[in-house]
Amino acid sequence: MTPTLDHEESAPLLFRIASFALLGHLAFSAFSAFAFATFLHPPYPEWLQTPQNQRVMAMGYTYGGATTVTLGALAGLAFLAHAVGVRRALLAFAASITLAFASEYAGTVTDYPFGAYEYTSQLGYKILGRVPFNIPTSWFYMLVASLAICGRLLPAKDDRVSRWWWALVAGVVLTLWDVSMDPAMVKTNHWFWQIGDLSDRSAFAQFIGKPIFFGMPLTNWLGWLLTGILVARVILAIIPPSLWAGQVAPARLPLALYAINGLLPLAICFRWEMALAGWLGLLAMAVPLGLALRQDPGLAVSGTPALRGALSSQG
Repeated sequence: MTPTLDHEESAPLLFRIASFALLGHLAFSAFSAFAFATFLHPPYPEWLQTPQNQRVMAMGYTYGGATTVTLGALAGLAFLAHAVGVRRALLAFAASITLAFASEYAGTVTDYPFGAYEYTSQLGYKILGRVPFNIPTSWFYMLVASLAICGRLLPAKDDRVSRWWWALVAGVVLTLWDVSMDPAMVKTNHWFWQIGDLSDRSAFAQFIGKPIFFGMPLTNWLGWLLTGILVARVILAIIPPSLWAGQVAPARLPLALYAINGLLPLAICFRWEMALAGWLGLLAMAVPLGLALRQDPGLAVSGTPALRGALSSQG
């Protein structure tokens, strides 16, 4: 769909909003990574024990993570609106957070599809008392980043098979983020696993259900992959691969968004005696990010004149 004049006029403003939100997201993420790698690592320093500093720390736990994720979501949404239009971006945002919330809510109530887990109060207000509001929004902007990576690596075809293939790869790229994040968030009490007795389950159910990676079961990654694929597929029904490749992937902002979200979990893993999760998480995120940075984003849309024009108009 060719951008309208209104979109052409609003696009520079949307890009500026996305850029400023990304800088704020980076600042909060970097400070959080520094904090958890230094003074928020036990034993806590004496200066942190004063009543005033305890109140500041409590406020940071209450609002810091929520602000960080909100800025990330604003960066992803504003950039997507800049690239493909406000209407498509808002539809993708609404569909993404609705499906992600439904999956997370089902997970906290029924243990499916992720396994038995529960969120603490450290991530802020919980929707329906179960899912922190910033969890579905983080799914959205990380899928924007993951689909932008797909736009640099995969052929930009809009047929049904290609859309499912894109959704699968995007789900994998998203899940790779969780290699370091889940151990980090469990270690710092953002959520916790409640694995019960699995002795009456099948051997396969025991294998995927027992905690084998820093307290996390394999069902978590399987749930991430399933949810990521389904949410990405719905987004691709709204914004087809050709638009991701031609109008989203050429910019590096989504790649920066993906990289920034590795800062906090990696800092925690390396500092909190979880080096294996840190190294595996670093490798997991570096592979798709490195491949995307090396790839010429124009290759996926070469041979498609309309998209070549859209690409050149993006600068």
